[in-house]
Amino acid sequence: MKVSVRLFAILRERAGSDRIELQLPAGATVADALEALAQVPALGGVLERLPVRMAVNRDYASPQTPLAGDDELALIPPLSGGSGARVAVSERPLNLAALAASVSDPRAGAIVTFQGVTREVSRLDYEAYAEMASERMAAIVSDCAERHGLCAASAEHRVGPVALGEPSVIVAVSAPHRAEAFAGACEIIDRIKDEVPIWKVEIDADGAARRVPGTPAPGAETLG
Repeated sequence: MKVSVRLFAILRERAGSDRIELQLPAGATVADALEALAQVPALGGVLERLPVRMAVNRDYASPQTPLAGDDELALIPPLSGGSGARVAVSERPLNLAALAASVSDPRAGAIVTFQGVTREVSRLDYEAYAEMASERMAAIVSDCAERHGLCAASAEHRVGPVALGEPSVIVAVSAPHRAEAFAGACEIIDRIKDEVPIWKVEIDADGAARRVPGTPAPGAETLG
């Protein structure tokens, strides 16, 4: 079946067109369309980094939304007004000032930032299911921005070794008023810790290692 994909803003610029036609098997979902789009050289890299909303026939949709022949699937990047969400999971050192700059917005009367740093141990070693972690963080940031009326929101998390005193996770949000900014930043960091597949091991100065217990992911079940 044929599905028409509408592209806007940076996606349109990267693809060099505002529309792509996809041939998908019967019973395909939005997730199948996104997987096909990720194979387009001009879009694959940006779709991995950019949080987008999906709409099918002008109604917001989820990856599980089924598609039918001649449907119109729209990919909606972060809306204008702020710099948009900036989400990353990487081994690079984190820069709180740069993250704060990414949420600067002329409508904002408050910018709130948070950084979680390694304490009491020589270092923390972080491991992540990186692809899912990035997607989940993007979803959390987008959801919290909508829920709290934020102008913009961004979050980054490090993986690999993080030395004593260095930040392992940073969050920045902007909002018209401080109450929304504080509430949005607080929910983002709480949900990152509860929902994003990232694990850590504490390393003492003598090299002794301890895995930090976590909380079960939402909907987790034991096998057996």
